[in-house]
Amino acid sequence: MAKQPSLDDFRVPYSTREKEAAAFKLDAFDPAAKPFSSGSKEADRERLSVVSTELDVQQERLHTQQKKRVLLVLQGMDTSGKDGTVRAVFREVDPLGLRIVPFKAPTPIEAAHDFLWRVHAQVPAAGELAIFNRSHYEDVLVPRVLGAIGDKECERRYRQIRDFETMLFENGTTIVKCFLHISKDEQRARLQARIDDPTKHWKFDISDLDARKHWDAYQSAYREALAATSAEHAPWYVIPANSKTHRNVMIAELLLRTMTDMKLEFPPPKPELEGVKIR
Repeated sequence: MAKQPSLDDFRVPYSTREKEAAAFKLDAFDPAAKPFSSGSKEADRERLSVVSTELDVQQERLHTQQKKRVLLVLQGMDTSGKDGTVRAVFREVDPLGLRIVPFKAPTPIEAAHDFLWRVHAQVPAAGELAIFNRSHYEDVLVPRVLGAIGDKECERRYRQIRDFETMLFENGTTIVKCFLHISKDEQRARLQARIDDPTKHWKFDISDLDARKHWDAYQSAYREALAATSAEHAPWYVIPANSKTHRNVMIAELLLRTMTDMKLEFPPPKPELEGVKIR
């Protein structure tokens, strides 16, 4: 009997396990794989709706408890589906206590500070679930690929990210990081769809083509980033994302497992309410 896939099969080895991290290969994961699909798109969508509803319960407990925090990081190449993931996975989740943070190129003021300055201001507060659509990793990946920083500076920034995420964890933040893994051919098809479909023109940016020219360099930079910063308290997961439906189901299942493991509960009733009858 074939082994049933586990979410942990897609977890990047922790950076503290140096030999495993050094051996990590991004191309060992097939972006077209659908290990968590039932084989039916309709059934997968029904499952996603169920999981999204369960996430709503977990998020309500998180919000009412006002103690713990959750940070979901979404990274990936252009067209990998970060926006679509947010729309689909959180479709049934009450927006109260849910915050989506899209990171773009730093403003002049942001660039005048250290690269984590703008990120720290956006981390989840107590009772909040924050989703980073792109993140602090952009400030290493992009300059790394474009040659603006070298090996030494890259290593320094990844050390600072590890320290930053450790600090968040120690202050009550549960962190899950997802790399949305698509193939170059799938990206070509999605970019072409943005050009061909007038309703998608707004999504297309000419800079996407510049980034595509550096595809191999970005794949190498992502491999380096994931291997350097995956930790037990801040793990990276590689999400096969050529299939949008599978991508959504897998991330929803991963987040639900994470929040279930947090053992979130509604706050206990207030003692002063015992025996109160409304007339």
